[in-house]
Amino acid sequence: MSDAALFPPTAPPARSVAPGLYLVATPIGNLRDMTLRALDVLAAADLVLAEDTRVTAKLLTAYGLRARLERCDDHASARAAEIAVERLRAGEVVALVSDAGTPLVSDPGYVVARAAIAEGLPVHPVPGASSLLAALCLAGLPADRVLFAGFLPPKSGARKTMLEELRTGRQTLVFFESGPRLKDSLTDMAAVLGDRPAAVTRELTKLYEEAVRGSLSDLAADPRCDAPKGEIVIVIGPGEAEVASAADADAALTEAMTRLPPGEAAAEVSKALNLPRKPLYKRALEMQGRG
Repeated sequence: MSDAALFPPTAPPARSVAPGLYLVATPIGNLRDMTLRALDVLAAADLVLAEDTRVTAKLLTAYGLRARLERCDDHASARAAEIAVERLRAGEVVALVSDAGTPLVSDPGYVVARAAIAEGLPVHPVPGASSLLAALCLAGLPADRVLFAGFLPPKSGARKTMLEELRTGRQTLVFFESGPRLKDSLTDMAAVLGDRPAAVTRELTKLYEEAVRGSLSDLAADPRCDAPKGEIVIVIGPGEAEVASAADADAALTEAMTRLPPGEAAAEVSKALNLPRKPLYKRALEMQGRG
């Protein structure tokens, strides 16, 4: 097959943009990560709602685009939602962007999207750059089951409480964090979650992109994780499954048999505690005096 067939000289032609709300992903660092469809939507937009209009103005200028901008941050999201609904009812194209990455992921655009959905107005995702997905690709940790937990609380007590709620899950965890709080957060993560494998990713897609990998305790002690600059995403591998004790199984069977016959109780406990059903059924019969 020729190079021309593998790499066609022209991209697919632009399509007309129908009226609706478009949630447009923007680059998280490297401006070359802007998608062609995102450019089509921004060029056609009657209004662009932006987390920071100054940041978005620079992005539009980089691509030779001009658009009417309205602020949509934590303080202005309710008003932005009203404006968006009004414009959408008039049959206009409204684009919603965050400062970087995919809208609605830890940013105020959720209010606008919810308002449009509640009114039955068209809402379309325009996928693209995402620091969450970029960090997962770079971390080298399981990505088949993932829980994104956003930002942790700034104070240690509240942070540990939230981490405790996530401790028993068997999925990879992803957090956003700031440089000044990184070391303390890693220390609390190691204390609550155990010394799991993890990666601290920073400045994704930018010139100084970095991934520091190791156990949580090693990362907490690593000087590279002591108040680094830039946007930070922490990826933590899943914990090992805890094996239920015989006492745990007996307690679960006792409770289940107040509601169910032995066979069904054993099946329920088997699923809940990840234990084989046959020994549990035998134990249930023993507990009933029939074994």
